[in-house]
Amino acid sequence: MKRALIVIDYTVDFVADEGKLTCGEPGQVIQGKIAGLMREFAEAGDYVVVANDIHFEGDEFHPETRLFPPHNIAGTEGRELYGAVRTAYDDVKASGASILEFDKTRYSAFGGTELDLRLRERGIREIHLVGVCTDICVLHTAVDGYNLGYSMVVHREAVASFNQAGHEWALEHFKNTLGADVR
Repeated sequence: MKRALIVIDYTVDFVADEGKLTCGEPGQVIQGKIAGLMREFAEAGDYVVVANDIHFEGDEFHPETRLFPPHNIAGTEGRELYGAVRTAYDDVKASGASILEFDKTRYSAFGGTELDLRLRERGIREIHLVGVCTDICVLHTAVDGYNLGYSMVVHREAVASFNQAGHEWALEHFKNTLGADVR
């Protein structure tokens, strides 16, 4: 079965100490694991997907505007991939491996994007989720993946959140409610 690794929101704003909505250290310590998985999937001929949140300065109509401080604003450094994940992305892309990078405007990487279409075109039925935040964007991507019938793996050592209680709750939810393999 072909697989896809979906790297969710691993950007400067979500991970760096100076990020606008940062997970801080919990997000930083997972970069090596995510980078390793990106290389592993690329070398195996599997699909690597990088889905990044995008917002626009002054967008008063986006629902997150009322919930969170401005983050991942188009054209800012905050939207850049962070640390070792940036390096792994560059390496995977240079290798000619199959990689897709796209913007998302909602929590889920499936919401309003062509992700489901791209995965089905390639016969992919198993998705592996990594990135931040475990209890927000990773969670919503997992719920949509479940509803679309994908088999899921969530890599425990490659997800993080700024809310430890939410992180732990989401890991249990992936396993007990969505039937995901949490490893």
